[in-house]
Amino acid sequence: MSWGIGNLPYGVFSCPGQAPRVGVRYGDRVLDLTAALHDEVFAAPSLNPFMARGRAAWRDTRALIQEKLTSDLSVVEAHLVPLDQVELHLPFEVADYVDFYCSLEHASNVGRMFRPDAEPLMPNWRHLPVGYHGRAGTVVVSGTPVRRPQGQLGAGEFGPCRKLDVEAELGFVVGVPTELGTSAGAFEDHVFGVTLVNDWSARDVQSWEYRPLGPFLAKSFATSVSPWVTPLEALPRVPGRAQDPEPLPYLRRKADWGLDIAVEILLNGEVVSRPPYASMYWTPDQMLAHLTVNGAALRTGDLFASGTVSGPERGERGSLIELTWNGTDPIKLGNGETRTFLEDGDTVTIRATAGEVTLGEVSGTVV
Repeated sequence: MSWGIGNLPYGVFSCPGQAPRVGVRYGDRVLDLTAALHDEVFAAPSLNPFMARGRAAWRDTRALIQEKLTSDLSVVEAHLVPLDQVELHLPFEVADYVDFYCSLEHASNVGRMFRPDAEPLMPNWRHLPVGYHGRAGTVVVSGTPVRRPQGQLGAGEFGPCRKLDVEAELGFVVGVPTELGTSAGAFEDHVFGVTLVNDWSARDVQSWEYRPLGPFLAKSFATSVSPWVTPLEALPRVPGRAQDPEPLPYLRRKADWGLDIAVEILLNGEVVSRPPYASMYWTPDQMLAHLTVNGAALRTGDLFASGTVSGPERGERGSLIELTWNGTDPIKLGNGETRTFLEDGDTVTIRATAGEVTLGEVSGTVV
């Protein structure tokens, strides 16, 4: 696992008594970019102003940082701050949040659970990346406690959620906007980087409320993201999964944007699943194309997430509802405890690697 020169994820940090500003992680330290690069764009308390500069600036800045850390380290050494001396913040100001549903295995598992006598997939699923709009205002940085939500659980029934769940996802952070009424261009011209996401879910609330318009309060109470955004340039790319039927022309892939990322879900420090992102049916370039094909505008700071990452094996499922088959088959932890869904005090951590690159983990504790 590496936080070296080939990684360099961006985040927002602060030292005691100082304002938040932008840095990159290098090993167990943060490089203060305002001081190291003498560029006031990094004095902002979010990545948004830098991300808005566009792809050429992202590429040139990354190359400059790599050069300084390799050939000019003595000069920037004074601007490397140990991680244990800083506080990490939400790395970007979230403009809009969209969550997709791009795993064939996850969609099929959920379909089999809730529609056992019907086809697992809805008729549209293989024709478009299904998604819905979430709440930008409840996207929180890793480490933020997550309060158990309450809501309607059935006709005339109200109370705290009893089926609180995790969803291991990969999020894509938009840097370059589009104008209203136009579609996005090339994926890499708009998307700055990726961040791990836990889209917390209240399954019992969801099962009562989601028809006919889809998720609402079951999803909007909290979405956790990593404090680090990994640039697209750092990620190894692979061909996307074969698709049948062939998508409509606007959804046809023009480049390889499959990502070979190995994800792990930890419950109270114990690995309970290892979902493989490379198995996702819809790739992020297709998500972006569908998100904007109707002319909806992108804004700097938009976040769109992949939906739950699940593989074909039981140990590769990206949510507790799948791992326990909606609570009917509890998982057993190493300390002898069992879980169907999350209990108060449980801590969920999602971490991932992409080849030699480590993605910043995302963690949260249920209170």
